[in-house]
Amino acid sequence: MRSLPRSLLPFALLLAALATANAQTVVVHNAKVYTPQADGIREYAGIVIEHGKVRKLLEAGTAVPAGSGITSVDARGRTLLPGLIDAHGHMLGLGQLQLQVDLRGSSSTKEAVDRVLTFAKANPNDRWIIGNGWNQVLWTSKQFPTAADLEGATSGRPAMLSRVDGHAIWVNREALKIAGITRATQDPPGGQIVRDASGEPTGVFVDAASALIEKHVPAPTDQEIERTLGAAMKSVAALGLTGVHDAGIDTRQYAAYQSLGKKQQLSIRIYAMLADSEAARATIAKGIQPAQFEDRLQMRSVKAWVDGALGSRGATMIQDYSDEPQHRGLALYTPAQIGELASLTAKHGWQLNIHAIGDAGNRLTLDTFEQRLTAAQRQSLRPRIEHAQVITLEDIPRFAKLNVIASIQPTHATSDMNMAEDRVGPRRIKGAYAWRSLLDAGARLAGGSDFPVELPNPFFGLHAAVTRQDRDGHPPGGWYGNQKLTRAEALRLFTIDAAYAAFMEKSVGSLEPGKWADFIILDRDYFKVPESEIDDIKVEATYVAGTKVTR
Repeated sequence: MRSLPRSLLPFALLLAALATANAQTVVVHNAKVYTPQADGIREYAGIVIEHGKVRKLLEAGTAVPAGSGITSVDARGRTLLPGLIDAHGHMLGLGQLQLQVDLRGSSSTKEAVDRVLTFAKANPNDRWIIGNGWNQVLWTSKQFPTAADLEGATSGRPAMLSRVDGHAIWVNREALKIAGITRATQDPPGGQIVRDASGEPTGVFVDAASALIEKHVPAPTDQEIERTLGAAMKSVAALGLTGVHDAGIDTRQYAAYQSLGKKQQLSIRIYAMLADSEAARATIAKGIQPAQFEDRLQMRSVKAWVDGALGSRGATMIQDYSDEPQHRGLALYTPAQIGELASLTAKHGWQLNIHAIGDAGNRLTLDTFEQRLTAAQRQSLRPRIEHAQVITLEDIPRFAKLNVIASIQPTHATSDMNMAEDRVGPRRIKGAYAWRSLLDAGARLAGGSDFPVELPNPFFGLHAAVTRQDRDGHPPGGWYGNQKLTRAEALRLFTIDAAYAAFMEKSVGSLEPGKWADFIILDRDYFKVPESEIDDIKVEATYVAGTKVTR
């Protein structure tokens, strides 16, 4: 869509004055400050910041505080919002994208291979060619790619290319050879090696089968992890994110965050979800980690996956896929295994956040929370279902009844609308991406993007939630437009509701006295621009604890 011209007002003085807001009292006035509160979205004319926190909000017509030690800044009518929070992203994956082949948006197998060839030529010292973002649904063939397609593209080096949803990989013959994959290799539990008619592996591995290849890719050093996380934080801050729920990290990544925190290099707030694994169980048994570095890092949740993704037909369904009879997805945990994890995490005080996309996966997760957690534990531990994508109509009210948070990603709907109904059919689609139904049933929601599966720009998510359309305005009226959210509801997803989902609603998520002064300055008014232009909103500057974290 066409972007509006940016204002020619001299805005640099405002940004320069605010850059030192954490070191003194700063009064920002002549602004449009929107913030969620208990009674809805409130608008103010200014904000008083002191020692990195909100001291006071100024009503229209209120005298502007003045005096020694106070810096007064005229915002010239600019819009201020609370810093936005992505409730489900993958920071290491986002940072790594800058060092990998970007296959997002490729329209054919040939275009994807051409990008791999170009990248391989430009990076002759890379031991493996790593990429991300292919989606065969967008290709003219609609078919999975093969190892043969990559013949000659990598100068004899192994290649591993992740599907856009992260639930399948495409590899070349060199990678198959290194991993020792042959027709005799068995599918692991919860995974699939895609094979041709003769039983030979084609080069695509789905869900748990990906580990057969991934374990052979050289691990990054601690310094590389820190550098990658730093790059990711810088990139999302520029888009208006002051917080991210990092959905599935290991202890090395947590140690990297701690190292960055000690060096005062955590530019945004990270709510870490420890990925469940055999190695992680020892950390779980030690109990949750306290908030550190002025609420910039905390790990008190565990991430698990009960199924795969809809695009690769890994999401578990109660009945067969509509476009693949005799197939119901890939279960990654048995009911007993996920139940044992729920009991373990509850015993040690951890929030449990379970990835569930198919209606069978969502039902299993709801059943697990109901059977393994007491009502008091569900209230205090705030369990979450990550994605909550395809849900039977009878299961929708159970989210509110069981105090289970639905952690949703609005852009998944607009990305998946080209194939979702093919997968589940016209009846089951009524409970898919059903945000309005969940809200009306009393459920708590939190909003994210699942970057780098989707782009991390939160205004793309706000736009998708409000319009149910892609960025080109399709389809007219929105895809299943009865599930649209209002602008206020959508903003809450990425502010106070995301903060609640991380136990942080008393310190961030809205601009209220006593909370950290995490906010963003926009080039236009989120509540006044046409809905079709929400995704065009640009962030002028991002502040965490009153300090500017963008250039």
